[in-house]
Amino acid sequence: MTFMDFEKPLEALYEQLEKLKEVGEKGEVDVTDMVRELETKIENKRKEIYASLSGWQKVQLSRHPERPYTLFYVTTMCDKFIELHGDRCGGDDHAIVGGLANFDGQTVMVIGHQKGVNTKMRQYRNFGMANPEGYRKALRLMKMAERFNFPVVTLIDTPGAYPGLEAEQRGQAEAIARNLFEMAQLRVPILCYIIGEGASGGALGIGLGDRVFMLEYTWYSVISPESCSSILWHSWDYKEQAAEALKLDSDHMLEFGLIDGIVREPLGGAHNAPETMAQELKNHILQQLSELGPQDPEQRIITRIDKYSRMGHYTRLQPAAAGK
Repeated sequence: MTFMDFEKPLEALYEQLEKLKEVGEKGEVDVTDMVRELETKIENKRKEIYASLSGWQKVQLSRHPERPYTLFYVTTMCDKFIELHGDRCGGDDHAIVGGLANFDGQTVMVIGHQKGVNTKMRQYRNFGMANPEGYRKALRLMKMAERFNFPVVTLIDTPGAYPGLEAEQRGQAEAIARNLFEMAQLRVPILCYIIGEGASGGALGIGLGDRVFMLEYTWYSVISPESCSSILWHSWDYKEQAAEALKLDSDHMLEFGLIDGIVREPLGGAHNAPETMAQELKNHILQQLSELGPQDPEQRIITRIDKYSRMGHYTRLQPAAAGK
């Protein structure tokens, strides 16, 4: 079990629990009551810690190495999943996975970022940072879903689109912009869930939908706290201050009207009870699909565009009178 910096009190309690259980097994001593008491203490301490998390601590949780990724959710939630590969233009990006999934008898096109569960797989998945081929693959699958009238569900978890020179040469910005343009006009329902990190255009490339939701301990912003800190203070030392200033957590995003809701996580985060989180997410997806499915496609597009048109605040200046 991996503990974050702010979870050190929990780590000490878990060490005590392991030693107590070991004593009970080796010494043939009944430690049931003491174990139960310590487990209650752990539960109370966890509630205390998670009752007042800072923005930076939520960012840390979104990056927890044991946090469930897209493929875990897909294989756990779906009765069957057939992964589809390639953008039919230049290649197959492993940072974005997608395919047809069976949700309780309903066919859904699921697309999401995949970071990798160990060092070797993280390198293979490019740490969830997609190249243009990944966004073009995602668009190909969305258009396929539209052709067969399948809803689209996207699971977002990326530190950003891959910023390499080669990605820019192959049209990274154009690929993301094209996805935004096409997703705005897609005739089938689109549900977007931020399951970890939601950074910049890398998240937006598959993040425009009829409804957008965030898991409780995730973040969504134009820039990461570290990058913001390095730009403003020329150092990563102010990343915690940047995280607070960016107001990037799910509660703030809901308050700003940039998302449609929050999917609560089990106490301790999704990594603490991944199967429970997957079931909760599945129930939420099925509920949203039942609401969006009956809508008229043309009205759905209008509603989607209106939703994004209302975001943000602006002031329209009156043109100056002639000769002034």
